Amino acid sequence: MALLRRTPWYVLLAIALAGASTANGAVNTAVTAGSPPVEATATSLARTVIPSPVSRIPGEGTFTLDEHSAVDGRGAAAPVAEYLVNLLRPMTGLSLPLSGRGNIVLIVEPGHTPGGYDLRVTPDQIWIAANEASGLFDGVQTLRQLLPPKTATTTRYGIASTTITDYPRYTYRGAMLDVARHFFPVSMVKRYIDDIAQLKMNVLHLHLSDDQGWRIAIKGWPRLTEIGGSRQVGGGAGGYFTQADYREIVKYAASRYITIVPEIDMPGHTNAALASYAELNCDGRARSLYFGMSVGFSSLCVGKDVTWRFIEDVITQLAALTPGPWIHIGGDESSATSLKDYKAFINRASGIAASAGKTVIGWHDIGWATDLPKGTIGQYWDYITPRGGSWVLTGNLLKNGGQLIMSPSNVAYLDQKYDLSEDIGTEWAQAPLTIQEAYGWDPAAVFPDRDPNTILGVEAPLWTETVQSRADIEYMAFPRIVAIAEVGWMQQDARNFDDFAARLATFGTYLDSQGIGFKRTPGVPWLKAVP
Repeated sequence: MALLRRTPWYVLLAIALAGASTANGAVNTAVTAGSPPVEATATSLARTVIPSPVSRIPGEGTFTLDEHSAVDGRGAAAPVAEYLVNLLRPMTGLSLPLSGRGNIVLIVEPGHTPGGYDLRVTPDQIWIAANEASGLFDGVQTLRQLLPPKTATTTRYGIASTTITDYPRYTYRGAMLDVARHFFPVSMVKRYIDDIAQLKMNVLHLHLSDDQGWRIAIKGWPRLTEIGGSRQVGGGAGGYFTQADYREIVKYAASRYITIVPEIDMPGHTNAALASYAELNCDGRARSLYFGMSVGFSSLCVGKDVTWRFIEDVITQLAALTPGPWIHIGGDESSATSLKDYKAFINRASGIAASAGKTVIGWHDIGWATDLPKGTIGQYWDYITPRGGSWVLTGNLLKNGGQLIMSPSNVAYLDQKYDLSEDIGTEWAQAPLTIQEAYGWDPAAVFPDRDPNTILGVEAPLWTETVQSRADIEYMAFPRIVAIAEVGWMQQDARNFDDFAARLATFGTYLDSQGIGFKRTPGVPWLKAVP
């Protein structure tokens, strides 16, 4: 089930008794998009949490991290405990030993809400428990936000007593990074993994190939990276991941309980491959490398045997490198492929992926195909008000037990400009994309006549035609990816923009402390950065 159970009655009662109900009705986007940022003081900085928990009940007193603090996390909790101490030691300067008798206790045990965690802070102890280590990890992300951010003047790390019960709305909460238009090395991908992990996102979709670049080594096809990976948008030097690099990314993501979804976009968006191997073209002539931003002009030659040897090698090797359940086969904007060839290609390519043991994901265009494997997932990229054939194509995907990942481009595409006067970003999806718009949508309301359980989750793609550096990535992502994370985590009737904006202002101090350069968007009472 993609849609997890709603807030239990006893939690709602406890919240009501505490005077802290989170059920604020419909999403409120009353803050005017054009209003300037409001600068607030940090003298009474509240410890807020993003995404906001299902239930948070205040207690009495404060737990203080000091030289006597230690972390107790054994068995299935041990990797999360190690992550926690590695996070807190440089932040606090404390030794924080891993001890079987610590006062910060992490436990993996049955009895907690699926996908969620329970957290309790008293003056004497911090206790976090979950059914699985991934839920425990999300609890640790909440714990780190209950502490003050590290600044030059922070000397005391205290946490107010509280009891939190929390679980996500959707099981799939993802971000996408396009490394094809501009290439980003392993270190930058790891940085982005850490960026999204603190938002309780659990999927990173890597767009590994496009017209401008091929970014993953495939055995038996060396020119894919030698030629297809050599350049990027604008003609500058490109780059690629060796298979060892890719394994390193997968391993690092797993340590943050994030699943990697690799995408090879096809049969269109394939000029880098067509430039690398002439035989993949119907006329047998290699294409020139492409450095621009237009789409829809390239296509693999569907009828050639060599094309299918190529597809088989690419998919089976990626499947072997990827322990997660999904492979993304793209399938969008294939204007240069006839509809007949497109249907045949998607049917066959998706069958190869399924035979490799993977659940197929494709952009919702793959709904044109008629013989998709059962359970195929469509990633919806049209607007929040669907246009043209989007209703039909997504409906076709759901007929065979499929599900949808919701990424409406005009509210979830992080490459859309904040302001049309800025150079960075694109404009095609009804830009500018404000923080209010990124927050103020409901994944289940895009297709209101359909079963909400057919929605697997949400994803925030970041296309990189104009994005060239780590600073660019984080500027375009933050704070809008924070909004998308909350859309994926919180129940719809608990979300309220004014409440979110207040918490986001505090969260900005954590971003400052991590060196994440973000856009101080209008309509949020941003706090002044503390050195």
